[in-house]
Amino acid sequence: MRVAGILPARLTSTRLPRKPLLAETGKTLIQHTWEAASNAETLDEVIVAADCEELAEVVRAFGGRVELTGEHPSGTDRIAEVAKRCCPEAEIIVNIQGDEPEIDPSHIDNAVAALTSHPDWQMTTLVTPLTDPELLRSPNVVKAVCASDGRALYFSRSVVPFSRDLAAEELLAAGDSPWRHHIGLYAYRRDFLLQLTQLPPSPLEQLEKLEQLRALENGATIGVVEVAESAPGIDTPEDYQHFLHRWRAA
Repeated sequence: MRVAGILPARLTSTRLPRKPLLAETGKTLIQHTWEAASNAETLDEVIVAADCEELAEVVRAFGGRVELTGEHPSGTDRIAEVAKRCCPEAEIIVNIQGDEPEIDPSHIDNAVAALTSHPDWQMTTLVTPLTDPELLRSPNVVKAVCASDGRALYFSRSVVPFSRDLAAEELLAAGDSPWRHHIGLYAYRRDFLLQLTQLPPSPLEQLEKLEQLRALENGATIGVVEVAESAPGIDTPEDYQHFLHRWRAA
């Protein structure tokens, strides 16, 4: 089974412009992420889906494969273009965030393994226990609700599930959090990815601004794999400085 990992990357980030090209470590952020993803044992190739020639030249310079894409409303649409045009033999496509230089390659392998072992699942994603009350209440932290058999039931920016009888702090202090933080890494069956991106945005997707709800609203099964922790994404200048601090201390 051939598996392709695709990293959508663009220079026009609003909170951190030209983010993929930040290079205070001596390597660009996109190179750090590409190298980390390339260590995943299940990936046959790693491709950067770039939005401009400047970024493409940087990827080629460090030896990575890059494909230029047209304008798209989301990273999912960007990887679908690459999957359709460049990966006809790949049965599984993994959407890897291009701004996670510390991604654990085993997380990619876990998502792929779960998809290959469940033929009735159309896609898989990751979660990690959510134990910080501040993060729990943040709308920027997406929460996942899962069934006992590993299927995703819902994703929300709100605090779900809602605790009627006990305050969140009490539940978290007990040491067994009922909340799961969704990690935005996805493994798709290629044909399903191409079908999904042809569907119009769904009502809940538009309401919550969460693309994965389009799959659920159209009857797809999303399998969920729990991992111990997530890799920090780089969204702000502060995030990048924290990354530099960790990189220098390593």
